[in-house]
Amino acid sequence: MRLRWRVSIVAACLASLLSPVPAAARGEPVCQEFDQTVPVLLGQSRVRGTLCVPGSTKTVVVMVAGSTYNGTYWDFPYQPEKYNFRRAMNAAGHATVVVDRLGTGGSSVPLGAQLTTFVQAGAVHEVIQSLRAGRIGGRAFGRVILAGHSLGSTVVILESATYRDVDGVVVTGLTHHLNLVTAVKVVASMYPAALDPQLRGRNHDPTYLTTQPGKRKELFHDPGQVDPGVVAVDERTKDVFAATEAADAVGVAVVLPYSARITAPVLLVLGGSDPLLCGLAATNCTSAQTVLASERPYYAGSPCVSAYLQPGAGHDVNLHPLAPQYQQRVRTWVDQVVAGPLRC
Repeated sequence: MRLRWRVSIVAACLASLLSPVPAAARGEPVCQEFDQTVPVLLGQSRVRGTLCVPGSTKTVVVMVAGSTYNGTYWDFPYQPEKYNFRRAMNAAGHATVVVDRLGTGGSSVPLGAQLTTFVQAGAVHEVIQSLRAGRIGGRAFGRVILAGHSLGSTVVILESATYRDVDGVVVTGLTHHLNLVTAVKVVASMYPAALDPQLRGRNHDPTYLTTQPGKRKELFHDPGQVDPGVVAVDERTKDVFAATEAADAVGVAVVLPYSARITAPVLLVLGGSDPLLCGLAATNCTSAQTVLASERPYYAGSPCVSAYLQPGAGHDVNLHPLAPQYQQRVRTWVDQVVAGPLRC
């Protein structure tokens, strides 16, 4: 009898060792997709996002990608230990939400004419309100950090300026001064998504645009260093944007600087070799100090504006080989915001 009891105990121990350990027990984030109903012009639509929560944190970083990108920009599958921003934030102990802008990824594809930067900002606002109320994932988040890239940064600026419901704002790949020569080049490299072999059949009307095949390295990575594997995945996962939201975004970011109405701390991140934003009467990208000197007046309502310049990076700071340095800077800044109040 005693022998049988001992055998049972040994068997139970072996079973526990061989059984899969839940992600939460291993310290890994628990991730889940969600859909959020949001308003668009003359109707409603649906935004798709992914919430990843490590441990018992009450801070969430919400991320919005730029034109021709979806949430993959922040949750990059290639060499994730280096290029995956979402994973880096989770490793720092912060929850994350990666949002697909309307028209991209798993989100609904309304008529392009229904999309503006204001509509996209309103959609992100609905997600933030649901996160604070605990309607996504069953946990109410007390602190929300909002991060954007390029066109996504215009959405982030408008949302935080209009609703003032976030605790910190990370603006990457965007300043209030464009290199017009490069901007014209970027526009000329776009064409209707409905004509693209990779995106055909996704119900995009002619107002939805994407990059012509093989153009992404030239537009978003040059002249900085880039891993060819990154470019290959970037091409394979490219997405769209609506011409109406792009036109609207210029007004938000340049003509009418809504950024002055942001009352939360702001971190500006720029690639030191970004051809769209640096040089030719655009931003002086010599150092973080020169970027800050140029941009600080546009964030007059913020109690603290900081800047980080990623040396050698082009427009896509997330996908540069030195991305871990930038991720660490953001992680440190988020920790400071959480410890707050952050004032310069």
